Amino acid sequence: MTTAIGGVNVAAYLPLRARQTPHKRAVVFPAGRDAAGRVAYSHLTFAQLDREADRLAHGFVELGLGRGVRTAMMVRPSLEFVAIAFALFKVGAVPIFVDPGMGRGAMLACFREAAPKGFIGIARAQLARFLFPSAFRSVTIPILVGGGWGLGATPLERLGAGKTGEFPVADTGADETAAIFFTSGSTGVPKGVPFTHGMIQGQVSLQQRAYGIGTDEVDLTAFPVFVLFSTAFGATAVIPDMDPTRPAQVDPARIVEAIENQGVTHTFGSPAIWTRVGRWCEERNIQLPSVRRILMAGAPVPGKLLQTWRKLLPNGEVHTPYGATECLGVSTISGSEVLDETWAASREGAGTCVGRPLPENQVRILRITDEPVALGPEGWGPHELPGGEVGEITVRGPLAAREYLERPDHTRLSKIADGDGFWHRMGDLGYFDERGRLWFCGRKAHRVTRQGRMLFSVQVEGHFNGTEGVFRTALVGVPSPTLGQAAVLVVEPEPGFARDRQSWARELLERARARSVPIDHVLFHPGFPVDVRHNAKIRREDLAVWAAGQLPTS
Repeated sequence: MTTAIGGVNVAAYLPLRARQTPHKRAVVFPAGRDAAGRVAYSHLTFAQLDREADRLAHGFVELGLGRGVRTAMMVRPSLEFVAIAFALFKVGAVPIFVDPGMGRGAMLACFREAAPKGFIGIARAQLARFLFPSAFRSVTIPILVGGGWGLGATPLERLGAGKTGEFPVADTGADETAAIFFTSGSTGVPKGVPFTHGMIQGQVSLQQRAYGIGTDEVDLTAFPVFVLFSTAFGATAVIPDMDPTRPAQVDPARIVEAIENQGVTHTFGSPAIWTRVGRWCEERNIQLPSVRRILMAGAPVPGKLLQTWRKLLPNGEVHTPYGATECLGVSTISGSEVLDETWAASREGAGTCVGRPLPENQVRILRITDEPVALGPEGWGPHELPGGEVGEITVRGPLAAREYLERPDHTRLSKIADGDGFWHRMGDLGYFDERGRLWFCGRKAHRVTRQGRMLFSVQVEGHFNGTEGVFRTALVGVPSPTLGQAAVLVVEPEPGFARDRQSWARELLERARARSVPIDHVLFHPGFPVDVRHNAKIRREDLAVWAAGQLPTS
């Protein structure tokens, strides 16, 4: 279990671990390959990482990066990334994390909105600062990581020169902003979410309680920021040889190589990663006996994928936590419970079971509305739905963010004030079953209203996903003068699956009629557009536009 620390700052775990296990590897990085093609790993022990973070913290303060100073980070996953992040937390600065894969326009808009004073980035990021000055006009402290042209930025290696003393970790409060994470924008514009130090501390504690993570773990961190949690656990973090902005294109051989080389016991990643790795392992009859648990999140995890990994993990289990950037860790369920108890219902249109809410959280089901909600004298009475009815999943808990950065309208729409606290509206639709388990039915923005009847994407798609030749499906609505919205099922076939599309569409339409699912058209798409962060959430808005262009106009 986590050892108690003073104050509320995740950086305080680092000197604690450095004292407890100074020579234990904290972070391992694939630095290259030798002449035989074997991976050459570089690493920092906990003592080395703590010293490096102290040096950088001294340098940051000398430059003016102190408590509360917003600082954008555009650094590739590396040993430097980890040291920089911990140094920023040590001084009490506020790092800003933006997915570079979201596209140039969206990324520049995020920086413009966040208005960082500090900017820590590689040469290519510094060039962006030079080429698009309006997005970075707030930056007065640029810092260059690695070689290349810094365009006036201070090289990272010069910071804290000659400083060897311990840097005192900022004694930040639980409600003080610790970092700003931007949503991926998969169902709208990317929005900044301020994380408090209390939220990050709560995430560390929650993960350990929920999954029993110990100090003997070796964690493959496919999501770079999660290295911070690994260090807090006292675990060894292994940075995989992959591009974190393109998880769906990961080289499965390199993921398996890292797991086998380092004896990985714990890992978190998008279903897109584990789909590729799972197929690769199945084809080669490879099992991964060192792995105790895989956390898959970012989109509903198909039962077929869980079946695959049940065979590949002789000593481990898959867990599928449910949450969002604005509210991490709402509920969780094991792959075994899904396969043994809920998957059959999912294939009959029940939705995806995401387990029971974690003890820290309260969850209510809100009547579906696109308007802001205020609790009156009757409290939740007129707003809450009973068990079994589909509505918007709404959460009150320690990991829910209080607001969006500089977006009061979005905050008002997504939060419900309740006494001295608030509820966060997830934007997801779901319900509770008779056993108190939460089921996810799809995004609120993705519901289709056909002749006054609401259809929910994940429920409808469950009838077709997993059938022969189908990799995945997406329900989208196309405007119709007679129906309001025509219900269109878009199918992405399994790679290499060949079949006459007309007869296949007729068969799927017949399946829909037999199950009383009103589908008007079936279309086939070679590869769905997906979100930039996990490469797993289907961008149904884009598919709806595409589908409208495929259908006859009359």
